[in-house]
Amino acid sequence: ILEIAARTGFTDAFTHISERTARAADLPISLCAVLMAEACNTGPEPLIRGDVAALKRERLSWVDQNYVRDDTLTAANAMLVNAQSRLVLATLWGGGEVASADGIRFVVPVRTVHAGPNPKYFGVGRGVTWYNLISDQFSGLNDITVPGTLRDSLILLAVVLEQQTDLQPTQIMADTGAYSDVVFGLFRLLGYRFSPRLADVGGTRFWRIDPQADYGLLNTVSAHHLSLQKIVPHWDDMLRLAGSLKLGRVPAAGIMRTLQVGDRPTRLALAIAEFGRIDKTIHTLTYIDDEAKRRATLTQLNRGEGRHSVARAVFHGKRGELRQRYRAGQEDQLGALGLVLNMIVLWNTIYIAAALKQLRSEGYPVNDEDVVRLSPLLYEHINMLGRYSFSVPEAVTKGELRPLRNPADDE
Repeated sequence: ILEIAARTGFTDAFTHISERTARAADLPISLCAVLMAEACNTGPEPLIRGDVAALKRERLSWVDQNYVRDDTLTAANAMLVNAQSRLVLATLWGGGEVASADGIRFVVPVRTVHAGPNPKYFGVGRGVTWYNLISDQFSGLNDITVPGTLRDSLILLAVVLEQQTDLQPTQIMADTGAYSDVVFGLFRLLGYRFSPRLADVGGTRFWRIDPQADYGLLNTVSAHHLSLQKIVPHWDDMLRLAGSLKLGRVPAAGIMRTLQVGDRPTRLALAIAEFGRIDKTIHTLTYIDDEAKRRATLTQLNRGEGRHSVARAVFHGKRGELRQRYRAGQEDQLGALGLVLNMIVLWNTIYIAAALKQLRSEGYPVNDEDVVRLSPLLYEHINMLGRYSFSVPEAVTKGELRPLRNPADDE
């Protein structure tokens, strides 16, 4: 964490809540300790050092209360994502045009209104879903904490539109349960390609605009007709809504009142859903026909699953349970977890690139087709238990790399 802080300067993004220019001595050390305590879910106890001013209990508490909050976490995260995007190795994994969204669930054992039930994931208790947007460069772009489990697919829209990094993905992948006709329509209006994984296309409806068109073998499955008359009268309102969402004038998570009255969708919602069926039909047909598309979707979703595996390993304290009562506390702690995950990804990418360079210099064949299969979602080499030392070799703080480990030395 300290090494990535020295390389990126992400701690500069953490400003005092009321005194923007206030910078205490050795503040980066205190910030890194607080972030680690939050991400590992251990609390500050393993990090406290009475003989180090930056690691005293009262100092860590003061930093946590005054520097770690949603806007500073978001700004620091953008710095890490942008640093990752500038690495040549990361660009081999992806150009930043693709991102996927998925959730990981945490049990919340304390009484709080910001947790929901789901016996499948939380047993008799309650919990939250931490919904993440992950780039094709393995970096986490944004996250949202949802009580219980995800039921509103518009949360997906919010996590995409509200991310604040230099990466601007245009193709969004998600798992089977995260889509609806309305989401397809909104993403198309906003200029995105929505590409969810389709686990079972047996019951999928295929829609056609022209009932007289001849689609050959597909005539028997394309029995459902779209009505342009449901779309055209509302087209201007659809564009206005898309513009408001894109410009941030309307929050994505709050547009349900525009699309639904009680339990009934509005005419605008019906128009967007009808429009979305066009894109859904095209996506489904290409997904069935194009094996490369199916493989690319699965590869990207697996990156999200791999990131969640690292998250479980890092968030090891207190049985991996989230014990925050208030929404802000939950979001700040999981935001710190996301930040530390991006540090691990960035650190691993830097050192994987250095190892590849060393192998090439020694004459080993290193093929790009093999490199693209590598992943920075590794953590076996990271010890997360015990008490922690906050010291970094002087050469590393100046930008030099640590010596690479030779596996032969361990034999």
